[in-house]
Order: sequence, then C-alpha cells, then structure tokens
Amino acid sequence: MYKRPLLPNGIRPPERFAGAGFIARPLRLADAEDDFAAVMDSAARLRGAMDPDDPWPEGLTLPENMVDLGWHEREHTAGHSFAWTLRDPDDRLTLGCAYLYPSDRAGFDAMAFWWLRTGHEALDAPVGTAFRALLAKLPLTTALPGRDIAWHDWMTLDARF
Repeated sequence: MYKRPLLPNGIRPPERFAGAGFIARPLRLADAEDDFAAVMDSAARLRGAMDPDDPWPEGLTLPENMVDLGWHEREHTAGHSFAWTLRDPDDRLTLGCAYLYPSDRAGFDAMAFWWLRTGHEALDAPVGTAFRALLAKLPLTTALPGRDIAWHDWMTLDARF
C-alpha cells in the first residue's frame, strides 16, 4: 500500500468518466470475477504492459485477483492511488482498467496506465482521450510509461523508492 495521498488535500479525480463505447467507474472487490475473466482473456497482451519486467498476469488466480482488487478499492478510497474499471455502456462487461499510481521515477508525481480486453482494442483511442483529459485536470506531473515515454527511457530515470 502507498503511504500518502497522491493528490493535495481536498482534490480527487472524478469517480467516473466515459467516452464513445465505454464507461469508467471505481474498481471494486465486487468486480473480481469479471475483472479476472477480462485479464485472463487478455493475458498474452498484458504481460509487461505496466512493467516490462513483470510477468503479471502469468499464474494469477481468482483469489489473488480478489486481493488485488481489494487493495485497489482501499487505495482508491484512501486517495493513495486510483483504479477504474472500464465497462461497456450498460455496465455489464469488463473492457479493461485504468490506473493512476504514485510515480516510482524521479521527475514525475504520478504514472498512469490503461489496458483493454482482447477484442476491444478499438476503444484504445476513446479511452486514451478521456483518461488523458481527466489526468490533465489534476495538479500532477503524470507520465504514461510505455505510451508517451518508452519503457527503456522510463527505466533509466532515477528510482524514487
């Protein structure tokens, strides 16, 4: 768990955001089964997506995913990091997730990621547009490793912790 709020006191990102073909709301423990199905459907594409050296989601089990989602929900509530589930407009299907974490590299307050379920990659542009608009309104210097800064370049920055 992160040790401090990511944003200044009284400032929080929107709980919800949306775009063409999706809605986003806070990721909750209750989403674990749907989220796990989306992750497993997309496992090959997700490996290394949020850290090139991380084999996640290789070997992930539903109970481990439940722990992860409980952590995300608690962090979101505490304001230490934020995670949103990306869903179809009727909120019936998990399409992916978006995350805002404290940066682990010098020069940035935060780092952000999103991923989409295999078969729903066409939503990458609308999700990116909406998520970037949300991030731009926050008083943070935010990096999008693997998207706006190459992983190699990100990994050469000084580590913060």
